[in-house]
Amino acid sequence: MSGPLLSMVAAGRVHNADGPVPVHALRGVDLSVAPGELVAVMGPSGSGKSTLLHLAGGLDTPTEGEVLLDGVSLSGLSVKARAALRRRSVGYVFQDLNLVPALTAVENVMLPRELDGVRVRQARREAEAALADVDLSDVADRFPDELSGGQQQRVAIARALVGPRRLVLADEPTGALDSITGESIMKLLRARVDSGAAALMVTHDAQHAAWADRVVFLRDGAVVER
Repeated sequence: MSGPLLSMVAAGRVHNADGPVPVHALRGVDLSVAPGELVAVMGPSGSGKSTLLHLAGGLDTPTEGEVLLDGVSLSGLSVKARAALRRRSVGYVFQDLNLVPALTAVENVMLPRELDGVRVRQARREAEAALADVDLSDVADRFPDELSGGQQQRVAIARALVGPRRLVLADEPTGALDSITGESIMKLLRARVDSGAAALMVTHDAQHAAWADRVVFLRDGAVVER
């Protein structure tokens, strides 16, 4: 493995900092993830797991410390520049999926590549291949509301893995899937990591955490065990 793709240095996030009751969602987290490495994050509800992913992907910025993606401090970028870097380098599986209702499954997966400037025909080929990887070729032209919850989740995973994404952030990526499909998704994620990507995954499932190279435990916004 080479140097870290993602580095969090004493990273913290305080909500309502100027209010009467500041909320410390994350406290002094030091964490790095290198290419070829899958890191699982575990902890009880409210421990800061989703906040950690939001900071790692540049969806939010730390109020303490810093987050670096490929050596670039995300706090030093404009909102526009941060979004461009995130779109090029980060594949994100959101817990609430965030599929676009008006787009078909294949169009949802194509979207980030089209935003990257990839031509439509090439974007569609890549999207179809990503859907095949999650065994959804037969529903490529269906809309999200025509899919089951598990199928929607697999579309979201295909969207996160399409194209040359170097960092994959996954918030409970197997949460709506049966055990067999969940294992197949973990194999797919593991294969992407073994081919050179870095991945940070939040999970409550110890069996799925076992696929990781390291497990980080959070409690009350702080790392309590590695």
